[in-house]
Amino acid sequence: MTQKTILLVGHGSRIEEGNEELRSFTAQLAARKPELNIETCFIELASPSIAGGIERCVAGGAGVVYVVPIILFAAGHFKLDIPLAIDQAKRKYPEVEFVYGRPVGVQERAVDILLDRISEAVPLTLRDKPMTDTVAAEDTIVLVMGRGGSDPDANSDFYKLARLLWEHTAYKSVESCFIAIARPSLNEGLERCLALGARKIVVLPYLLFTGVLMKQFTERVAEFATAHPEVEVELGSYIGNHPLLADMLAERIEETLEGKSFANCDNCRYRDAAGLHHHHHHHHGEEGHGHDHGYGHNHQPHHADEHDPHHGHDHHHRHSHAHDHEHDESVPAAASGSPKEL
Repeated sequence: MTQKTILLVGHGSRIEEGNEELRSFTAQLAARKPELNIETCFIELASPSIAGGIERCVAGGAGVVYVVPIILFAAGHFKLDIPLAIDQAKRKYPEVEFVYGRPVGVQERAVDILLDRISEAVPLTLRDKPMTDTVAAEDTIVLVMGRGGSDPDANSDFYKLARLLWEHTAYKSVESCFIAIARPSLNEGLERCLALGARKIVVLPYLLFTGVLMKQFTERVAEFATAHPEVEVELGSYIGNHPLLADMLAERIEETLEGKSFANCDNCRYRDAAGLHHHHHHHHGEEGHGHDHGYGHNHQPHHADEHDPHHGHDHHHRHSHAHDHEHDESVPAAASGSPKEL
C-alpha cells in the first residue's frame, strides 16, 4: 500500500537554530508515524519553500498531499500564504490532490504546556531574601507574550488561551501582550503588571521555537528585571519540543488524513482578491527567496469588503487574511507603543 504523504509547513527563521529545532521536531513526528511519508518545508526565511516541499512530495510519487501547518493560530500565513502556494501547486500539478489541515489553535493541552513552562521558569533577579520568603500566588502575575499580528481572530484566540490558563491557576492575574504589530506591547504588558501591584512576574513567550523574536524577548525582559529589582521576575521558555505539542500536531495530521479539517478556502472570493494584491509583493514559490519587506506592512486587500463581516465567506470563522511575518522591522512598532494595525 502506498504511503500517504504529509507536508508539514513551518514558518522559518533568520536564526538557523530555530529552523533546526523545527526540523528536529518534525523528524520526531516522522519517527512516531513510520506509516506516513512526512516532508518538511517553510513559509519563508528557510529552505525548502512550500513550493519546494510540494515538489519533493510529488517527486516521491504522492497523488495526494496532506498539508499540515505548524502554526499556533489562524492568521495571515494560514489564511493566505499557504493557500496561495497550494493554488499555485494545483495549477502546476493538476493530477495531484491537496488537502489542507488546521493550525494548533486553542487547546487545553496548550494550557498544560504553559503550566509546565511556568514551573520551569528561571529567576532573573538576585534574591536578597531567605528562600522561605516566597511570593504568594495572589501577589504573582503571569504575563504571556504572543507573536502578535494584524489578524483580530488570531489575537483574540491568544487572549482566550491566556484566560484558560488563568482559570487553571491561583495567580493574581494572567496578562497578555505581543512582541510585534499588535498591542499591548511587551513593555506595556510589563508596566501593567507593575500597575496591578505584582510582587512577582512570570513572563512566558508563547512561541514555537527560537528565533529573532525570542532573542529580543529575552533581552527586554532581562532589561526590565534589572530596572526593577524590587520585583521578582522569572523567565519562561518557548514551547519547543514539548511532547504535548507533538500530540497536538499528531492529532492535526490524523484529522487532515480523515478529511475533518474545517477551513476550506478554495472558493473564497475574499482570498482571491487578497491574492491579487499579495502576488505583487511575494514570490514564495522561489527556493530560498530571502526577500525583505518594508516597515510594519499589512498586506490587506484593498476592496470594499475589507471590514465587512458579511463579505460572503462560508467559513467557520470570519478572517481578515492579513499577512504577518517574523520580520525585525515590525518589532519596534509594538515595542514603542505605536497604534495597532488592523
